[in-house]
Amino acid sequence: MADVPLQIISENASSERRITPSWSISHLKSRLEPITGIPPFSQRLFLKVAGQDKVPVVAADEETAQIGAFHLSPYSELHVIDTRPPGARPNFTDTSGVDKYVMPEEEYEKKTDSVLAWKKSQKLGRFDPNAPSLEQAKIASFAREIEARGIAVGKRCRVGGDDARRGVIKYVGEVKEIPGGLGAWVGVQLDEPVGRNDGSIGETRYWGQPSQLKHGVFVRPERVEVGDYPAMDDLEDMEEI
Repeated sequence: MADVPLQIISENASSERRITPSWSISHLKSRLEPITGIPPFSQRLFLKVAGQDKVPVVAADEETAQIGAFHLSPYSELHVIDTRPPGARPNFTDTSGVDKYVMPEEEYEKKTDSVLAWKKSQKLGRFDPNAPSLEQAKIASFAREIEARGIAVGKRCRVGGDDARRGVIKYVGEVKEIPGGLGAWVGVQLDEPVGRNDGSIGETRYWGQPSQLKHGVFVRPERVEVGDYPAMDDLEDMEEI
């Protein structure tokens, strides 16, 4: 009998394979182990033909029962279920324990087909001869924005024009923990715990005490509106009872 193409589906794999109908169920399971990573004794097989319910592929004697007895149809699905407890199954998607090759920096700098080489040839980033002046201009722009908006520690404000994000300015200055974040940032302690931190980033605390509630947020000056923004009263609009 001619081989039949089937779609092999398991928790960690899905691929097309050609199955010989004369194979025993036991032999089929042994062939499925390298594909699915599931040992034969832990496999439970189901055949799914389009438009029909799944049929269990099982027999009293799997050493002699042939897979062809289950009326294989080309491109049907063969589902392979792992019967082991979840804790006993290897995690094939976890790469944390896999050794990874890291190219030495000296070797990477010598390559001519790398992103670094392209940046050098295009004079981008730190290879731009005008980069220092551009950075200074950016820093000066943030300083002017702070002055124009009247941003200062202790003032009330709202963030991003959102009345639900009102608070008090607690910090104005550079935040070295933000990658590529040259220039001034504005640290705001929001009235409600809808921020991204508690006033600290990494090992540096910019204001307040450690807290599980995230009232803090760091934003660029253009997102801060200083003004008479008192804390909102949730009961303000409720009718009297």
